[in-house]
Amino acid sequence: MIRSPLITVMTDAVQKAARSLKRDFGEVENLQVSRKGPGNFVSAADHKAETVLREALEKARPGYGFVLEESGRIAGSDTTHTWHVDPLDGTTNFLHGIPHFCISVGLEREGQIVAGIVYDPIKDEMFMAEKGKGAYMNNRRIRVAARREIQDAVAYCGLPHIGRPAHPRFLSEMASVMTAVGGLRRFGAAALDMAYVAAGRADLYWERDLQSWDIAAGIVLIREAGGFVSDCDGGSDPLSTLSVCAGNETLQRELLGLLKKPLARA
Repeated sequence: MIRSPLITVMTDAVQKAARSLKRDFGEVENLQVSRKGPGNFVSAADHKAETVLREALEKARPGYGFVLEESGRIAGSDTTHTWHVDPLDGTTNFLHGIPHFCISVGLEREGQIVAGIVYDPIKDEMFMAEKGKGAYMNNRRIRVAARREIQDAVAYCGLPHIGRPAHPRFLSEMASVMTAVGGLRRFGAAALDMAYVAAGRADLYWERDLQSWDIAAGIVLIREAGGFVSDCDGGSDPLSTLSVCAGNETLQRELLGLLKKPLARA
């Protein structure tokens, strides 16, 4: 388990925010809910957890900037460090009483993600990684799955809602991937999808049209677990392009090839 001061700061902040989420999840029917767009709900729980996270991280690391799901970008006096924070990834699951959601916090230093936490408060699973120090789930070291045959692989994906620009392309990509893999899953929380790849619970994951707070922590988790992360077109900076293709070295390369097939047919 990583016991650095940085990881301690991050886990403490996440655990504080998780307490309110667990209470609100237990009373999900009473939450005050507004609607931002198709399938993209925001609740009082989001804002409450985000406030707790921001206050805790600001106190521990004054001057760091933020990119927050609900509050947007907040510049800090220290321009070399930025927190990417999703206080509730899997909001739609949360509001429907589905116990699959998480808090995600990643730290960017001079353009590189150097630490990440993904915490599932219902299962009490804390996925953590710091650059050069490995990836862990609670007290156990985690590694990406070692499978080499794509027909045995389980792939996770995101599902863009109809009307979004990525929807037609996703349908073509899904058709391509489904013919090759052993199974396809969509669970509705991008940060947990990436944590599960890091832990070997999923072999592959791809999704487009994400946000930095969805993927920042997952990038360092997967890389520190021995995996490979690119954008969906093979680029090395998914944080800039906001798409992700991840897995072990062999299967991730094969998945990239499958994602290119729809383009080749177009």
